[in-house]
Amino acid sequence: MLDMERIGDDNIRYSEFTENTRAGEVISDPAFRGFGRLLFPMDLSISERMTLKELSSSSIYLWYSDIRTEKTVEILNYLKQEVQKGHQIFYPIYTDREMQQEPSKKNTGLFYFRGEPGKPFGIMNAGGGFYYVGAMHDSFLHALEISRLGYHGFALIYRTREPYDDLARAICFLHDHAAEFQMDPNHYSLWGGSAGARMAEVLGNRDYLRQLTDRSDIQQAAAVIMQYTGYSSASYSEVPTYACVGTRDGIADWRVMKHRLGILDEIGIPTEFHVYKGLRHGFGLGVGTIAEGWIYDAVEFWKQQLS
Repeated sequence: MLDMERIGDDNIRYSEFTENTRAGEVISDPAFRGFGRLLFPMDLSISERMTLKELSSSSIYLWYSDIRTEKTVEILNYLKQEVQKGHQIFYPIYTDREMQQEPSKKNTGLFYFRGEPGKPFGIMNAGGGFYYVGAMHDSFLHALEISRLGYHGFALIYRTREPYDDLARAICFLHDHAAEFQMDPNHYSLWGGSAGARMAEVLGNRDYLRQLTDRSDIQQAAAVIMQYTGYSSASYSEVPTYACVGTRDGIADWRVMKHRLGILDEIGIPTEFHVYKGLRHGFGLGVGTIAEGWIYDAVEFWKQQLS
């Protein structure tokens, strides 16, 4: 059983992070005790002296565009406020024994963005080319947005060498503890951008889901929401899929994505596709661009599959 008790520390004084807050201050903040380093890419060398403004850059978060410092600050303040309210925000997906036996598993877990009781959940998988996990400008933002719409959002921190195993484990963990989170375990969605989209697509496939979880009691996702990836495999085992990408994406060709969704359409699997003129790879929420608001279209697509 999970310990879902209030974990707030009345001795933690709330002071807002700003763009001038240094990474080291965030990592060592009492609100993030035990997992502060996981807020930033574990596979990258991050100087603790760097400010949040300096960190919010494509020179750090490779392959991402339209990175906004104010969103970094917003995410971190939201999470700290949740802790101050007494809410648990981070959940390991492996047991203590498993992490002792395989220390790399300590670098995994789920950041929780609370939804409304009874609503389904979405698991967000950040991109990073399986080189690093760009959660701050990807999965954290998406999880926060869907939580504001009432859905439970979980941002997965995964190992870049075992991404599919970690996502499979996360799905099992949330299925098994859905009652304690007070959420619907059977109509979940899988989200991802770039490398994270490949993860979502693979675990969205019924056959791979059973193979990687080694379980038959977990239902297939209700929908996959994917951004900018060249994943091209398609079969009758896929789920309804929403996809978006920009025309100037030098990594994921929009024509490849459109072709795959066309195949899914032909075999009777619902899809929705959006291509945005002029946008590059890694536009995230697309704030301030022609893609802004796409996430609400994606949630609506997910809702349609629930009915």
